[in-house]
Amino acid sequence: MYGQMPSPYYGQQNPYMYQYPTGPMANQGQPQQGGMQFPQMTQGQSSGSVNPPNMLPSEQSYIENILRLNAGKPATVYMTFENNDQWNAKVFKGIIEAAGRDHIILSDPQTGKRYLLLMVYLDYITFDEEINYSYPYNGANSGGAQSRP
Repeated sequence: MYGQMPSPYYGQQNPYMYQYPTGPMANQGQPQQGGMQFPQMTQGQSSGSVNPPNMLPSEQSYIENILRLNAGKPATVYMTFENNDQWNAKVFKGIIEAAGRDHIILSDPQTGKRYLLLMVYLDYITFDEEINYSYPYNGANSGGAQSRP
């Protein structure tokens, strides 16, 4: 069972990678090793929540997701770098290219530079225009309206 899936990183089989059962009902209802049985979702089941396009699930309203909704917009990013003798605080202006859990990629159209900024140093971000931010309040759609800071 182990080592049968090709690794996308090494181009070979990885002996430490677990191969999950395949098929819509694979191993469903059969006890797992140790006699424990866990419920499994099939393709036809859903988690009970439906999110319209361009709307964040309530449990995923994180900074990186809000930045992804506003990719391509100009922003000013304020960061603080503690224990730095040269510069303690720095301001970056540019276009939001991408965002991840721990980083922001900002491009400066005037210089052509791209910045990979770590979220751990982030203080706040300002936009000179409306931002896209849709958040379901108590499970209901807020209308998908854009909000201003």
